[in-house]
Amino acid sequence: MNTPNKITLSRLLLLPLIVFFYLADFIPYGRLVATIIFIIACLTDFVDGYIARKHNQVTDLGKFFDTIADKVLIMTGLILIIAGDVKDSAPVVYPSWLGIICAIIMLAREFIVSALRQVAASKGLVLAADKGGKIKATVQYIAVTLYMAFAFVLKDIIKDRVDVDSNTALTIVRYILMIILIVATLLTIYTGASYLIRNRRVFKSENTPKTTEKDNTKEEQIAGAIEENKVEEASVENNTDTQTDEEKSQK
Repeated sequence: MNTPNKITLSRLLLLPLIVFFYLADFIPYGRLVATIIFIIACLTDFVDGYIARKHNQVTDLGKFFDTIADKVLIMTGLILIIAGDVKDSAPVVYPSWLGIICAIIMLAREFIVSALRQVAASKGLVLAADKGGKIKATVQYIAVTLYMAFAFVLKDIIKDRVDVDSNTALTIVRYILMIILIVATLLTIYTGASYLIRNRRVFKSENTPKTTEKDNTKEEQIAGAIEENKVEEASVENNTDTQTDEEKSQK
């Protein structure tokens, strides 16, 4: 296993630590620790790809691990900020239904893209990733990181000393975070639709082998007919020559 693959694997190994520290209310500043670990995990997504391309260490195993690690990391972060709340205060993602809808859309997009790649692989096609996917992932990382940091502020800094719903500064922060999450979701929809449209040949290619086979069959039939005609013409010429020779001999 090369260095980029080890970095990618480390991103998966960091996930249990993120979940533990985020949910461990008995640990002081646990959500801050979880946020820092999450940021480190996000950075490994860019480091492993950079090293792999620079040193020509791109492997099929690395592509597999990188795809899995990215999806699991972002979905873990989304579930944590949606399911978790601050005791006696307020939910991290407000309103709660917004977080649920955004998470469903992001999860659906990843399933659809993964299914498309599987279909393409079964037909011998390789679908390359695009820059839009990386931009989408970056915005998602930023959105989740900011929400995790906001959860830390609500839990460990403000606690129950401030009424979150009536505090102007916290309300502004909530709206900013809401806008960032919506932008991340819109990017998810756009990049997913663009990826499907750009690779729509995957669905058309399933009829190609049948058409080719029919065309080949027709060509073979035509070629066979031509050969038969040539054989018949040759046999006629041979008969004619034979008859001519016989007539000459008789004379």
